[in-house]
Amino acid sequence: MASMRDIKRRRTSVQSTQQITKAMKLVSTVKLQKARTRAEESKPYFDCMYATMTSLLAKAGNINHPYLKADDSKKKAVIVVTSNRGLAGGYNSNVVKMVTENETFTKENIRIYAIGGKGLELLKHKGYDIVADYSEMIEEPSYDDAKSITKRLLTDFENGEIGEIYLIYTFFKNTVSHIPTMIKVLPAEVQEEAGEEDAKAQLTPMNFEPEAEEAISLLVPKYISSILYGAFVEAVASENGARMQAMDSATSNAEEMIDDLELKYNRARQGAITQELTEIIAGAEAIG
Repeated sequence: MASMRDIKRRRTSVQSTQQITKAMKLVSTVKLQKARTRAEESKPYFDCMYATMTSLLAKAGNINHPYLKADDSKKKAVIVVTSNRGLAGGYNSNVVKMVTENETFTKENIRIYAIGGKGLELLKHKGYDIVADYSEMIEEPSYDDAKSITKRLLTDFENGEIGEIYLIYTFFKNTVSHIPTMIKVLPAEVQEEAGEEDAKAQLTPMNFEPEAEEAISLLVPKYISSILYGAFVEAVASENGARMQAMDSATSNAEEMIDDLELKYNRARQGAITQELTEIIAGAEAIG
């Protein structure tokens, strides 16, 4: 059985850890409120942008544009959005699994554009090709950051270095629900729209001013930048939500450990007292 000194030392150590997890939970809670507000305020714009592009492409007909057709390159660009810090439960590992457990992705056919140091470290360790590191951008993501990454991606796409572009991030549903998500960014795809009214809408001709190809060249970069920025703010909110939950669980576990150690300490103390009394009584009887 552990000595009273060992138990006391262990209890003090756990109490110190609990203070840290409590503080980290409070910090994550404050950051979550800010990130959640930002995500909720941004979401209507990005949803509208996505719906507009889908509708536009559905009515555009057979436009011959590089952004709308697969490139000859077999390489796939995968933008992986994780965090720069750990202690967030399965937040980072769940995103990485969407790369490593996807049967269409291999180490030979994908190029990783990393947004977040944890994902970069994990994928690099597993032997994936990391072609760009934008880890610092996830700290305070801005629309300009998204535009910068979009420019690099489209340049690589137009140069034939990549033939498809995918985005993997964590969708923020609510404080306790964060869903790892993958979407195909390029080539832009037309989604099937259900319903008679939607079918009629697709038959309605659309006129472009300027020409259709030029309009697509202008709109698609804005569309991608919007999708990326929306993913960034969702990911930041998800990260802080995941960390808050992880630290809350850690704090609760520490409390249980402290209670258990307190019980063991009291038992050891009672045992020591009983032992002393036994020795005193035995000594008194021997003298008597």
